[in-house]
Amino acid sequence: MFSKSKINEPGTTSSEPAPDAAKPASTTPEFKPSTPKAKPPASSLSADLHITGNLKTSGDINIEGQVDGDIRAHLLTIGEGATVKGECIADDVVVHGRVVGRVRGLKVRLTSTARVEGDIIHKTIAIESGAHFEGSVQRQDDPLSGGSGKPAPATPAPAPAPAPKAQAAPAKAAD
Repeated sequence: MFSKSKINEPGTTSSEPAPDAAKPASTTPEFKPSTPKAKPPASSLSADLHITGNLKTSGDINIEGQVDGDIRAHLLTIGEGATVKGECIADDVVVHGRVVGRVRGLKVRLTSTARVEGDIIHKTIAIESGAHFEGSVQRQDDPLSGGSGKPAPATPAPAPAPAPKAQAAPAKAAD
């Protein structure tokens, strides 16, 4: 009980500098993990910027310019004057501008100024009145990993086809 009062009293910890000298070293690493928890500000691509290539981050991105490529982020906001030609993948996707390509996200929101030409795969979706959308909408529990499952069945079908062609080639060689 006496030790608890020493911990709560700031004056008693300063009177024992030698034992506490080891404790601040152990408490300093405890403060270091709390520092990275602070969320960095969102990256912004200005309206006069045109990027050709893919973007990938674990943080947030605000797009105001033009991107020709795929974008993967935590929170992706496409500004009213922005254009993205490629796949947009994020936990949260908010579209104010134009997207030509697939949109995949846990939460997808198309505002009244949005123009999307492509499929949307989502867990939850909100489409405001006035938004322009051409494509299909599909709900999935895990839309961020659901896009790769569809091409796999198409791959095994062509594999058996070359085997008969290989057998036909030796028959022609025998003629």
